[in-house]
Amino acid sequence: VQLQASGGGLVQAGGSLRLSCAASGRAFSIYVMGWFRQAPGKAREFVAAVSQSGGTTKYADSVKGRFTISRDNARSTVYLQMNSLKPEDTAVYYCAAAVSFAQAMNQGRIEYWGQGTLVTVSS
Repeated sequence: VQLQASGGGLVQAGGSLRLSCAASGRAFSIYVMGWFRQAPGKAREFVAAVSQSGGTTKYADSVKGRFTISRDNARSTVYLQMNSLKPEDTAVYYCAAAVSFAQAMNQGRIEYWGQGTLVTVSS
């Protein structure tokens, strides 16, 4: 599976962005899809994940209530809607594919990674 993330950019605090990650290759719908992020000087961290059907989602506490993950299996694309952005959300965001929720939340168990898209939130 090849993953191509897009949608990053510069936004003011309180603003919104929507990230997209388009998949090609093997059947997209068999994977749990997730987003991770890595801020400058920090370790990569889990942000959100969505089940194969889209019916179940999980979020890091730091983004709960502000970010929404969703997927469109017909378009082989996963989205991350980010609202009420804060400067501490500044990071490179990576999409990821895994075979289970437990693996999708563990960067060491990810099957495929996208290339990353930079989100910068100014104060």
